Amino acid sequence: MKRDFLHITDFTTEEIWETLELAKWLKDKFYKRESYHPFADESMSMIFAKPSARTRVSFETGFSWLGGHALYLGPNDIGIGKRESVADIARVLSRYNDIIMARLFDHKHIVELAEYATVPVVNGLTDYNHPCQIMADILTIFEHRKTLDDLKITYVGDGNNIVHSWFELAMRIPMNFVVACPEGFTPDEELLRVTKEAGLSEIEINHDPIQAVKGADVIYTDVWASMGQKEEADERRRKFEGFQINDKLMNSTGKETLFMHCLPAERGVEVTDSVCDAPYSIIFDEAENRMHAQNAIMVKIMKESGKR
Repeated sequence: MKRDFLHITDFTTEEIWETLELAKWLKDKFYKRESYHPFADESMSMIFAKPSARTRVSFETGFSWLGGHALYLGPNDIGIGKRESVADIARVLSRYNDIIMARLFDHKHIVELAEYATVPVVNGLTDYNHPCQIMADILTIFEHRKTLDDLKITYVGDGNNIVHSWFELAMRIPMNFVVACPEGFTPDEELLRVTKEAGLSEIEINHDPIQAVKGADVIYTDVWASMGQKEEADERRRKFEGFQINDKLMNSTGKETLFMHCLPAERGVEVTDSVCDAPYSIIFDEAENRMHAQNAIMVKIMKESGKR
């Protein structure tokens, strides 16, 4: 039976820890330039309805290092859900490829893709969630803190797909997760309810960023206007005034705090240069770990789907 990775909650807590350990093992082999080719003679289709430099480079480089061949399919190659039905694309690519990665706008398209594909499907991002990013994030935090115990993360910004995947992780690994956002920019209410009812983590919505970051081990942010929201950028800047990550906010935690951003950053908007380039900023470790976390996810689900 094939395994897909569409949501963090597709993995159990034990499987998340297994994946993080596998990512560390693969990263060590990559650094030592040791050959490891579990995907020899195999191929992956990468569907990009929503372009991204980091997602393409990390998946393509990672799959190649693992011995396979990755094919880029941009918006002009596949009009997913427009020029051709999602179900038909899933069926066709499953005949050619051993795995599919898709970075899409509409979340229901990734769900439908996985439903009709006979090969594993990896969610490279949708407007609803971003599970590979958060797996890379928690790997990075673990590398720097050496533990995930007593972890407080304060996310400052829009309650977007990044927050949704953090909620999903909070249903698998205990943490104190605070979302500091303006009124009207809270995350999905149903997912918030389900996460709180799971009872594993302490979840808080706060509209005062200074108060929200008190005692935070990690401060995390993202752009205020994501792709597809750029026409709202000026209005969002006005509404997000006071939510910029700057030296004052970082100094308000009362402890040594790490800074994270999923990138790309709009420097001078949601975060200052001084924070991005500070010694406590781990944004480039985080970006690098996208590849190692994704490699581990792919190796795991391919093996469990009988593709290895």
